Amino acid sequence: MPYPERLLSPGETVRLEFRPHWQRIIVPTAITIAVIAAEIAVIVLLEDAVMWISLAVLAVLWLATALPRYLDWWFTRYVVTNERLIVRSGVLARHGKEIPLEVINDVAFSQSVLERMVRSGDLLIESAGEHGQSRFTDVPRPEEIQSQVYQLREKRTVALEGGAGGGAAGQLEALARLHKDGILTDDEFAAKKQKLLDEI
Repeated sequence: MPYPERLLSPGETVRLEFRPHWQRIIVPTAITIAVIAAEIAVIVLLEDAVMWISLAVLAVLWLATALPRYLDWWFTRYVVTNERLIVRSGVLARHGKEIPLEVINDVAFSQSVLERMVRSGDLLIESAGEHGQSRFTDVPRPEEIQSQVYQLREKRTVALEGGAGGGAAGQLEALARLHKDGILTDDEFAAKKQKLLDEI
């Protein structure tokens, strides 16, 4: 289910949206398989009341250990728009965190050897003010996400500098930074620079 448009501000668009990496549900899946195997054995080997009691115990065990992890994975969502990074989690009691792109100072990622094999990892966001440092675990394709968040942050910075009347010099400097970082091609940089100069 996509992120609700009613929760977006005017002009805000969703650029990335994803759940945590599937490795988060490996353990509950293993528990589910073990419980199913145990239930089959109970049905084959036991009879009458003992069988039903055993099945009930296994069902309660699955509900207590596997189901909450599935629900946590399903209801945790990462959303990156052209204005902010959003994290939503929780089934009944919901939790959320939002970081405006313009306050992000650094985006880093880390992967273990196993995580690199399955293309998972952690994303570390350092931001100004009260947000501080935020770590997001089990992020799919963390290197790609890092790059995209960084690019969106740079574009957001340029948009805010232009909209806030930061002056032609500040806008040219921001465009040059995007060009240097490879976010704008030579042709895009030349076109945007010329458009800005024409407006002076």
